[in-house]
Amino acid sequence: MLEQIDQELELPPIPGKRLFTIGEASALCQVEQHVLRYWEKEFPQLNPTKRRGGRRYYRAQDIMLIRQIRHLLQTEGYTLAGARQRLEGADQREDQSHLRQFARQMRSELEELHRLLG
Repeated sequence: MLEQIDQELELPPIPGKRLFTIGEASALCQVEQHVLRYWEKEFPQLNPTKRRGGRRYYRAQDIMLIRQIRHLLQTEGYTLAGARQRLEGADQREDQSHLRQFARQMRSELEELHRLLG
């Protein structure tokens, strides 16, 4: 499902980094930074790591979640409440799809690392 979302929204691939700044997350998801900060308040699942001075750092899972939220709101036409409810009540298949996407991403990163080291 997430690959389909990325293709529909024509989003760039997620680089093999561990953490992303809010500027990087904004660019990867094509969502303004102030919108990301607002969504953090609206979607409890979106909880980036905060470091000194309140700087936010997003993980790859956060980027995928942001893309899913964007898809629900902009493509599917959900309201914020509807999107929140959809994410909270996601069925087992969607959870597994998310895990498969994450596993594919990790495998790709490991293969790239192996290629560079080999």
